Amino acid sequence: MEVARGAQARPILGPLRPVGIPEPIFALNLALSSKGPSATAPKIREQIQIIERNSRATGDDRAHGNLTGTPYAAEPHIMGKSAVKSAREASTALRSVVAGDGYLCPVNDRNSATFGTSSGMSDGHMVPIARKRGRRAFLDGNFVRRKLPLNASEYCIWDTELAGFGLRVRPSGNYFWFVRLRHRGKHRRITLGRSTELDAMLARSQARRLLAEAALDGLPKRVVVKSTPTMSDFVATHFDDLARVWKPSTAKRNADAWKNELVEHFGDILVADVSKADVVRWRDACAGEREARFNRAVPVLAALLKYAEALKMRRKGSNPCRGMPRYKRQAMERYLTPAEYARVGRELREQEAEFPQQVAVVRLLLYTGARRSEIEKLQWDWVKPPRLMLPDSKTGPKTIWLSSQALAILEGIEKRDGSPFVFHGFRPGQPINIHGWWNKFRSRCALPDVRLHDLRHSFASTAIMDDVALATIGKLLGHVLPETTEKYAHLADEVVAEAAQRVSGSLASAIGLRT
Repeated sequence: MEVARGAQARPILGPLRPVGIPEPIFALNLALSSKGPSATAPKIREQIQIIERNSRATGDDRAHGNLTGTPYAAEPHIMGKSAVKSAREASTALRSVVAGDGYLCPVNDRNSATFGTSSGMSDGHMVPIARKRGRRAFLDGNFVRRKLPLNASEYCIWDTELAGFGLRVRPSGNYFWFVRLRHRGKHRRITLGRSTELDAMLARSQARRLLAEAALDGLPKRVVVKSTPTMSDFVATHFDDLARVWKPSTAKRNADAWKNELVEHFGDILVADVSKADVVRWRDACAGEREARFNRAVPVLAALLKYAEALKMRRKGSNPCRGMPRYKRQAMERYLTPAEYARVGRELREQEAEFPQQVAVVRLLLYTGARRSEIEKLQWDWVKPPRLMLPDSKTGPKTIWLSSQALAILEGIEKRDGSPFVFHGFRPGQPINIHGWWNKFRSRCALPDVRLHDLRHSFASTAIMDDVALATIGKLLGHVLPETTEKYAHLADEVVAEAAQRVSGSLASAIGLRT
């Protein structure tokens, strides 16, 4: 036997009443069977007879459950006023009895055409009737533009496609989109907006997003990076912001590294798409003659991508330059010997008449161990004998101590009106640049491999030869970290070894051994 079409199961709170049996009769029979012999049993039977008599008076023979065909073919009975009154009295008397509506299916094939008034749960299986459904409709723009009925209190219309999405109709005539969801064990109703201000499709998409977020709450999520510009556009837009934390010379050097080295390999790649493989390919392409360029440019790329992470254009910790090994370069340490010092001094005296400023700069470099830029850009305001007080340098504010020879050089230079610099360039208001002149000068000295920075190394070497402590040398050179000065430690070891050799030779001669 088929179940009635459209029947929907629901929790059964008590015995279900078969269709075709009046509710009062069913309730009284249920009470009679549950109470058994008692003082109220005759009264209950009397109520059943009254209801049956009143029902027959209506002419509806089906009120007793005289079903024809299947039990599902029965229609609701029609009772008179007396029957309705009796039913109300029976329901009031039996408030503790919980009964629901349903259909009675026979247990076996003996399908009797009629259920007696005493039919109960033992005569068949109960199938519940579908519960009444709430107001439902497909909520779109056409529906919300209709003039919906208004009630004394607000009511909700649920969407037929998206569970939890609904429209709240208020007595004032205002409609509001909302979504009802379950978040961490609690039911929440979130208002999305007024129907006149929020489009139906947009409200639906917002409701779908909120439902998805509630369903996925607590699960691991993949970080999604929004669309990003290319590296060329990123540098054009944000390089000036990043350069504010750099010194002007550093900003210029980093800008040159981007234009001359990085833009060729990374200019057309999106900021979020720069990967470790791209950096490795660039590193391999720089093998050989361009290794030094790679070593200077990779920190610039790392700084740009780190700033992109700060702007949420890349995932945090995704910098592909992190841990990228640099090419190992042979340390360029060149120290002048006493004979080479003599050649440099001779040529300086010959060039002094023609290039007095350039010669003065080189002599100050020799006597102070300062960096080239610190002497070339030296200003008169920074000269505080017996020292130079530089407000800024590679390592920050710096003090350069002046010897008597260095002071004599500065005293022999005349100040020029309108220029703050000690050494003037070819252009008014610009400091001197001796790089080009030095290339020609070192050729005259037969020292083509000596750089201006090697004069700084030679200053430290001479100090070590004179038994000056490494800590003191670090202060003379302006080193912030002692590790920077330790690279000259091997020179100190050589001095100690040479002293040991001299002492040992003297002792050997004293005891008559060959040296």
